Order: sequence, then C-alpha cells, then structure tokens
Amino acid sequence: MRPLRLLPVALLLAVVLVAAGCGGGSKSVPSSAVARVGSDTITKDQFNFLLAGAQRSYTAKKTAFPKPGTASYKTLQDQAMQYLVQQSELEQKAKDMGIVITDKDVTARLTQIKQQYFGGKEAAYQKQLKAQGLTEPQLKLDLRAQILSEKLYNAVTGKIKVSNAEITTYYNANKAQYGTAASRDVRHILVNNKKLADTLETQLKGGASFAALAKKYSKDPGSAKTGGKLTITKGQTVPEFDKTAFALKTNEISPPVHTQYGWHIIQALSPVRPATSKPLSTVKAQISQQLLQTKRTAAMTNWLAGVKKGFSKQISYQAGYAPASTAGTTVPSIPPATTG
Repeated sequence: MRPLRLLPVALLLAVVLVAAGCGGGSKSVPSSAVARVGSDTITKDQFNFLLAGAQRSYTAKKTAFPKPGTASYKTLQDQAMQYLVQQSELEQKAKDMGIVITDKDVTARLTQIKQQYFGGKEAAYQKQLKAQGLTEPQLKLDLRAQILSEKLYNAVTGKIKVSNAEITTYYNANKAQYGTAASRDVRHILVNNKKLADTLETQLKGGASFAALAKKYSKDPGSAKTGGKLTITKGQTVPEFDKTAFALKTNEISPPVHTQYGWHIIQALSPVRPATSKPLSTVKAQISQQLLQTKRTAAMTNWLAGVKKGFSKQISYQAGYAPASTAGTTVPSIPPATTG
C-alpha cells in the first residue's frame, strides 16, 4: 500500500520561505503562550502538541528522541517555533484576504485521503497512523495547513497569465531545446600513437578493409567489435573529432586526427542529417506551462517575502522560547509529520 505523505506548507507552496521574523515586538506575551505574532498568540499547548507529535514519530521509527537540554532538542524546539510562527502569519494574512478553512474542509480532505490511500478502510488507515506515530488530531492539523496553503497559492497566483508574445520570445531564445542536432553515421579506428595511425591510413588507402582493421586495432571497445561504426550527433563528441567527422564527404576517409583519447582515423558513411526544430505549435502548451509555473513561483516568493517583512517587528517570544536563530530558510521537520 502506497504510504501517505503530508507536506509542510513551505513545500506545498513550492517555494522556499524567506527569513523568519527576528522578533522584537513590544507587546507582552501571556504566561500561557510561547510567542505573540501580530494580533495572535501561540500557546504553550500548541507548542507542546508539536513536540509530543515529534516524540511519537521518533518512537514509532525506533529512534531515540533528543533529551531536553541537548542541542538536538533545542533544534526541535526551534523548528516547532518557526513552524508555528510562519503558520500564524499565513493564517492572519488569509483572514485578511477572506480565506477561511472550516472543519468541513478538513473532514472532506481526510475522507479523500482515506479513500485514495486506504480504499476507504478505516482499519488500514488507523494501522498506518499507529505505525507512523501519528494521531488523527495531528493529521487534521497538518491537513488544515495544507488546505490553507493551497488556497493562499491560488489566491496569490490565480490571475497570472502567460501571453503568446512571451511564449514566442522564449521559444526563439531556446530553439536548441526543441529539436535535434545534425547527425551522421561514421566509423573510426582509435589507436594510441600516430605512427600506427599513419600505417593504418596507408593500408586503408591501399584498399584494406576498414572494418577488419577496426576490429583488430581500435581501442574503442564500444565500436571496435562492429567495425568501428557509430552514429554521432553534432556537438556530442570531442571538438577535434566532431569537426573532422562532419566536414568529410560521404565515404571519405580522414587523415589521423588527434584528440585527448588518442589518434583517430574517421570515415563518413552517410550524408549529414541536418538539424531539425519542432515547430512552435507543437511545444506551445509545454512552454506556456513552464513559464506560468515560473511566474507563479516568483509571485508566491515575493508575496511570502512581503508577509515576513510585514511581521518582522511584530513577533515577541516568551523567555526561553526564542529560536536560537530566526534567520535562514529552514523547513520545519515537525510538524507536519509524514507517514511516508
């Protein structure tokens, strides 16, 4: 059965969160809370809930949970705090934008997950939760965060479009990505020194079998057994070989050519097959989707940067709960938890 994996909000938005706020807000933090973010508080119950979930996950994976007072435990605390702060920021922004996540939304998503991953079988679902050290309340918290991030992403990026002019400009600048380079069939003999190469060239001009000499003398294991035959694409072989191979007339044999691999004698077996390009019409949809995703990611990144900047001086921590460093782009490992 394919395991369920739940993604943190930062990953679901497909962007890297910018630096977390540095705190320093002037509002006091209630004794029942660990931090104040704007007009909201993060309670000790919320904070402890995350750490308890992390501990269950460690236990389920038979991994020792960090002891209080250790650097590893402090790292978990910091990650929990950073997650809760960023989630509070997003929830407050969502409220300002009229975005509301209801219990009904969460229940519907959970039902969908049970059907998708467990065929609607409650026993299988509960078994997976237990195996991963998860509880349903923890899972629902994660689902709420996911739904929120999806709605924020759609709200911020939903009206972004890609014009035909943008598609055409990108296509013209990147035509090499949408076609094939010139190619031709050749054969060659590769030896270590010029003296032997000169001798072989003389024998070939005298009518000796190219294939027989290649099988006997060539040190290229990939082509020697086939009489030196190979198909080359322009730009894919070393420059000296490439230049000579594509300059030869069909059936013409080159003089010895030196490359980093040794000395080559090359014969062109076919005309050069010219480079081809896929017409814009066949790749337009692909380019449009690529450009759209790029623009959406940039818009979301800029929006998140604005959120962080707006809250940067509105965050206060209870004594002992401030993260060791609120700078950086860490993605919290707790929660959301994963069942994968």
